[in-house]
Amino acid sequence: MSEYVDGFVIVVPAAKLAAYRKMARQACQVWMEYGALDYRECVSEDLSVKCGTPFEKLTKLKSDELIVFAWITYRSKAQRNKINAKVMADPRIQSMCEQGEMPCDPKRMSYGGFKTIVAARA
Repeated sequence: MSEYVDGFVIVVPAAKLAAYRKMARQACQVWMEYGALDYRECVSEDLSVKCGTPFEKLTKLKSDELIVFAWITYRSKAQRNKINAKVMADPRIQSMCEQGEMPCDPKRMSYGGFKTIVAARA
């Protein structure tokens, strides 16, 4: 079975990390309720890499910002589309979007859907 993954790179001001974490926990609960297989939100800790384009350069990261690398896993792209439609219609998600100021900069978020070509779990 080939799983499908939505992947995200999100810039979050360090001062707003707690608010972002709270929002992410609520979002996690909603996605999992509707059938996502896995939901992860990970905050930058070691970005001092020697190869490729560093995340700092990719996101134009400022000294007071962090990067959240996140993904949601589904059984298939079709399942992802069904789940995301339900999630976006859920009043808990709608209220997060309507609260006004987000704890991240959505204009600097990167997002996409990915077909899994290699997978392993211990």
